[in-house]
Parts: sequence; structure tokens; C-alpha cells
Amino acid sequence: MLTFLGFAMIATFLVLIMMKKMSPIAALVLIPALFCVFAGQGAQLGDYVIDGVGKLAPTAAMLMFAIVYFGVMIDVGLFDPIVRGILRFCKADPMRIVVGTAVLAAIVSLDGDGSTTFMITVSAMYPLYKRLGMSLVVMTGVAATANGVMNTLPWGGPTARAATALKLDAGDVFVPMIPALAAGLLFVFVLAYVLGLKERRRLGPLALPGGREPADAEADRLAPAAAGAGPVTAARAVKVKPSGSAGSAGSAGSAGSAGSAGSAGSAGKSSGSAGSAGTAGTAGLEGAAASAAPGTPGAPAAPTGTTTSTAPADAPALAEAPASDRADAPALADADGPGGGFQGLDPHRATLRPRLYWFNAGLTVALLTAMIMELLPIPVLFLLGAALALTVNFPHMPDQKARIAAHADNVLNVAGMVFAAAVFTGVLTGTGMVKEMADWLVGAIPEGMGPHMALVTGLLSLPLTYFMSNDGFYFGVLPVLAEAGAAHGVSPLEIARASLVGQALHMSSPLVPAVYVLVGMAKVEFGDHTRFTVKWAALTSLVVLGAGMLFGII
Repeated sequence: MLTFLGFAMIATFLVLIMMKKMSPIAALVLIPALFCVFAGQGAQLGDYVIDGVGKLAPTAAMLMFAIVYFGVMIDVGLFDPIVRGILRFCKADPMRIVVGTAVLAAIVSLDGDGSTTFMITVSAMYPLYKRLGMSLVVMTGVAATANGVMNTLPWGGPTARAATALKLDAGDVFVPMIPALAAGLLFVFVLAYVLGLKERRRLGPLALPGGREPADAEADRLAPAAAGAGPVTAARAVKVKPSGSAGSAGSAGSAGSAGSAGSAGSAGKSSGSAGSAGTAGTAGLEGAAASAAPGTPGAPAAPTGTTTSTAPADAPALAEAPASDRADAPALADADGPGGGFQGLDPHRATLRPRLYWFNAGLTVALLTAMIMELLPIPVLFLLGAALALTVNFPHMPDQKARIAAHADNVLNVAGMVFAAAVFTGVLTGTGMVKEMADWLVGAIPEGMGPHMALVTGLLSLPLTYFMSNDGFYFGVLPVLAEAGAAHGVSPLEIARASLVGQALHMSSPLVPAVYVLVGMAKVEFGDHTRFTVKWAALTSLVVLGAGMLFGII
């Protein structure tokens, strides 16, 4: 009975959020509460929820202070060089942008923390996706899958759990798996390339305003402009038509952006939709290069024969806002209101602290090193780091309050999701549904598959790590699988390695708090992310499993 109720609860949850019938927070709370009553244990619901909240409270605290810490680091400009470097590589090519997303997510994942990875990746890439009208679920899917493969690092969690549960050395589990994990990461890059090509075909040839690339001498101005940033930016990236007729660059309605500039004094109008700002001929692109408002420091003078127009009256013009308003605005913001106003990583924002760059870099390296070496619990490290970063970078109380307020939305959304997920996991564990489901799955394994328990473990790791927490799988199910394998001569090391292959899919599980950071910052519906990502993440996990068997690791 509990087995059926467990699978029914998970299926109901997934169906409702993927069909957008309920919000994730409501579904995470109400559905398990209802099924707890169905299981005849409604009287214990409070105990189950409190137990779940108690177990996830450190995770919620870690995410809250990690968001504040890395939010401050983004505000003060620590990651601006990364943004510029990625933009130099990506240019205005959707294929390069998607591959750049995968590469950036993989590199940042070396710290072993998913929330950190997603905050940095989304902060760098989100403005560019918005500016070019690319699919945001492609960004979240690629980032989550790349992070899932890298999550198998010994300090990432799953490897340590598997080694602890089976009393093995983490190095003996992880090091032989490197070739298989490398194959999985390579597959993610290939997947990013294919998805990028699809985006390129969907959007057509694109060019940044003026046909220039965000590099060299213009990097500091055009790179953020390509990301939709800056007090005054050029028009939204335009779709290039083969026709050489004098076209017009339509206004994107960007926050504080100048309007379109056509050739021979004619200015066209367009809807400013994401992905293109209207059609543009060669002359129109040349005119768009001068679309920065006259009088702006560093803006080129409008060439003779072109006209410029200001942004529509209903577009939020950040350039005209008081400096204090701009200083209080978050470094990464999005306004999807009238005119599609948009602000990204502004290279002139008042929160930049260039003189403290190396202090902030050193503090971040020290924080990540302490986290890897487990000198203190991760929530404590981020709490101390956030307090120190705020105090040094913003010594005045009003500035500190403004930075905390700027990131309060993300903190509240993520913390709310975590505590809502505590209800789901608390009911699953407290009612015994998880144990019954695991026992049923293990019991369903045919006797003849005993000698192939490593393969069975790898296959089971996909659904089990998606529907269960890593703790539940590695400490509750893995020892049972290892015992069954040992009875048929299968080494516990092989079982432990096989258990890691499902991590690419696990990182998109509704029970992973970090995924809510990803979809929240990217402004993507969790159901849309799930529907797009699950198939590619599962395929990546199967590639890792296949490579492990091919190399004789599993």
C-alpha cells in the first residue's frame, strides 16, 4: 500500500507541476500532506514536517547566505571578467553561447556546490540569452546537466556518501570513474553544440548592434550592452537579412537604451521582441552602432546622415533615474514590462569595487578552499563570508541594507522552496514510503541479474536519485544493492561507482534545493525546465554508464 502511495504521490506531483496546474511550493506542501492522510498517518503529519524541516534547515541556511555572498560578489564586479571572456567567445552566435554555458557551468562546478554554479552561470549568461531571444530552458537544462556530471567530485557529496555507506575510500571510488565521467561531460558539450545549432537555425543569423563583437577595445562597453546592460546601451541584437536594402534597427525597449537608427535619416520601428529588434540592412546596422545616447561618456558621436531616437516613453529608462536608484538596483535585473526593458551586468554600476577586486577574489578562493577542506560546516562558512564581504565592500549601513534588499527576492524564493521540499521529503521518509519503494524495486530484480548488479545499480540510480534525496539513496538503498551484489561476487567498489551515474539527472530533481536557484534566477517555470531537461539528463547518465562498462570500470 505504501509503495503504491509513494509512486502515486510522486507521479501526481510531477504531473501537476509540468502541466502548470500548481506552483512548485504549493505542490510540495499540499500533495504530500494529502497522501499522508491517505496513508492513515495524518495525525503524525506535524512530526514528519518538523523532522524534514530540521534536516533541511542547514541547507536552507547555506543557500540563503550563499545567495547573499555571491550576489555581493556579482555586485562588486568579481565575475565581470568572466562575463567579458564568455562574451568574447560567444559573440552573437547562439551555438557558441550554449556551448559557453556548458563550459562555464562545468568550470564553476569545480567548487562542488550547485547553488554557486547556477548563480554565477545564470548571472553571466542570462542577459545574453534574453538579448538574443534564445530559449532560457536550454540554458537551465545545459547548466544543470553539466553540473550534475561534475557533482560526482569527491567533495561534491555523492561520492563521499557512497564511500561512507559502503565503508570504502572515496579516492578508490572516484579516480577510476574519471574516464567515464569525462565521456559524460564531453557528451554534454556535444549536446550543447547540437542545441546551439538548433537555436541558431531558429533565430537565424544574428549580429550585435553595429555588427561589432564584444571584444577588444569595445569589450567593456559592448559586452555588457550585448548582455542588455548599461545605463545607456545600444539597440537589441538584430537579425541579419541577406537583403542589402537600407533597413532599420528596431528599438528593443532596453532599459535606458537609445532607439533605432536607420540610414539616410530614416528610422524604422519594430516590436522589439526578444531575439531581434526588427530587420536591418547593412546601412541599418552601421547606423545602430551609433545608437548610444549623445553625451554619454564613451559613446561615439552619431555619424552624419543618421538620426537617433530615444527609447519609448513607457520603457523604463534607467539612464534617467537618479544615481541612488541605480545603486540600489541589483546588478542583474529583468523587467519584462512595457517595452521589454532589461538591465544586466552594468559596467558602470555604483556597486563596483575595483580597488577591492583582489581582496574579494582572495576571500572567495579562501572560502571555497575551506569548504573543500571541510574546516567548518558550509552554512557557517557562507554566513561568515557574507558578513565579511558586506562589511568590507559596503562599510556604511544603508549600503549594506540596500545589498541585502536587492537579493531578498532570491533568498525568499529559494528558502521557501527548500522548506516546502522538507514537507515532501519528511512525509516520504516518515510514512515509510521511501523504504517500501526501495525494497519493492530491489525485490523486483530478477535472480538472473545477480551477477550484473553493477549494471542494475547504475540503471536504478537514475530514477531513485531523481525521486529520492542523495542521503536516502546512498544510505538507505545502496547498502541493500551492494549486499545483493556481494552474494553474486560483485565488488562493492563497482556498485559504488555505478551508483554515481544518475547524478546528471539528479541535479534536476524537485528534491534538490539548488535547482530552485537555477530556475528562479533564470525566470523559468520548474515544469518547463523538467520537461526539457529530464530526457537529456537521463541520456547523459546512460552515456556515463555505457562508458564505464566499455572501459571496464563498472
